[in-house]
Amino acid sequence: MTAQSRKVLQVLKGETLSPPPIWLMRQAGRYLPRIQADRANAGSFLDLCYSPDMAVEVTLQPIRRYAFDAAILFSDILVIPDALKRNVRFEEGHGPRMDPIDVSEITKLDVGPVSAHLQPVMETVRRLRRELPDETTLLGFCGAPWTVATYMIAGHGTPDQAPARLFAYQYPEAFDRLLAVLAEVSADYLVEQIDAGADAVQIFDSWAGVLGEEEFRRYAVRPVRRMIDSVRARRPDAKSLPLPRGPEFS
Repeated sequence: MTAQSRKVLQVLKGETLSPPPIWLMRQAGRYLPRIQADRANAGSFLDLCYSPDMAVEVTLQPIRRYAFDAAILFSDILVIPDALKRNVRFEEGHGPRMDPIDVSEITKLDVGPVSAHLQPVMETVRRLRRELPDETTLLGFCGAPWTVATYMIAGHGTPDQAPARLFAYQYPEAFDRLLAVLAEVSADYLVEQIDAGADAVQIFDSWAGVLGEEEFRRYAVRPVRRMIDSVRARRPDAKSLPLPRGPEFS
């Protein structure tokens, strides 16, 4: 069996299948007891993301149990700010935390070490492609610039992302620069995942739903479009799945 016969890829190319391929957005999530044990053994959530042995195992567990048509790389959207040296950590009972970024620090972000920092993730992708059944699509992913930027500005998640929205209003040039940096490094990250063996890549914009219509176009649509254009310019056959959590415009 070849990559051409993977059901998810067939659908992404426009074919209609019955039954359709099935996978779960959070299929490598917290519901499997073995994942809880692996996380405890890893020492921290990021250590689990950066351990190819553990990340491969966590990714494969739902496939072994349920034979989904796609496997989703086990990682996190915040590995990008972690690679940008924003002191990312996951606190029990509180979720992700990092040092909030200010205007002066945006201009000093160093993208040079990002690829090297994320090589453990690439090793996970390579191993997954070798170990997955031939018929199983491997989905890589990253966070969209807007969603990642909200965490970098507030230092944590907030219900309405007011800190990021206020920052964008007060410092529009700095905010556009932050989105541009995130779009650049994230596109590079996706290309590396594709080269390592990902069949398609997802772009999660979990906080796009808090944006108004014009904000949505500026902060969600445009940066992701730049990312997709960048990926396709280098890998014309790459399949990208933008997944914004959409706002409701009246």
